[in-house]
Amino acid sequence: MTCDEARILLHALLDNELDAGHAREVEAHIASCPACAAEFAAQREMQRVLADTDLRYTAPASLRARIEASLPRPQRQQPTRRSVLRGFAMGSAVSALAATGVVAVVLRQDDQQRILSEVVSAHLRSLQAGHLTDVISTDQHTVKPWFNGKLDVAPPVIDLTAQGFTLVGGRLDYIDARAIGAVVYKRRQHVINLFVSQTSNAEYRAPKTEAMQGFNCRRWGNRGLNFWAVSDIGADELAEFVDKFEVAMKANVEG
Repeated sequence: MTCDEARILLHALLDNELDAGHAREVEAHIASCPACAAEFAAQREMQRVLADTDLRYTAPASLRARIEASLPRPQRQQPTRRSVLRGFAMGSAVSALAATGVVAVVLRQDDQQRILSEVVSAHLRSLQAGHLTDVISTDQHTVKPWFNGKLDVAPPVIDLTAQGFTLVGGRLDYIDARAIGAVVYKRRQHVINLFVSQTSNAEYRAPKTEAMQGFNCRRWGNRGLNFWAVSDIGADELAEFVDKFEVAMKANVEG
């Protein structure tokens, strides 16, 4: 394991987010590398200091009293039995509808977070020696045919070298218990994994960036495909990659 690979995983090791195999590899590297050991010690000390620091602010009781005193006092009216029953029935109906909607939203958000976590884990796995590519080539006409027959739909493979993002190959990966394509690019020494899977939703979904475990992930949907671009480059550079990829893909389709 190189220092660059180890430093990417230091935060995950510190937060106990690595599996046993990867944790052993990082720990072995730290034991033999003074620079990475010092970096890991500094991060652990920062974690300890933050944990011991009381950052919570408690408002004084006098503030609550002043706020309550400034609120208008409602006119109280004795409720009738009919109004109580009507309010209860309406409240129950509204609560049932609201609860159904909230549960659906929460389930969708939980599912998206689970998929995002799997995508980031797949990105981490790819950074280990020998895991990044199954087919190594800077030629899109070599990488794209490699996927044929291995997936229901081969991912679009676009050469963005002229735009500053070098195509280095591709591989098969597994997200949500399904085989999907991963097209691999590099920005300087930083790896960008572009995961692509088929979906029944053909609507365009605008790109959205989220951060997890120190990585940026920009996800979007287009032409019946889901895309996740993951890297440790800045969010602005990752957005630039996605924009250039989308422009090039549209030009290829229209051409």
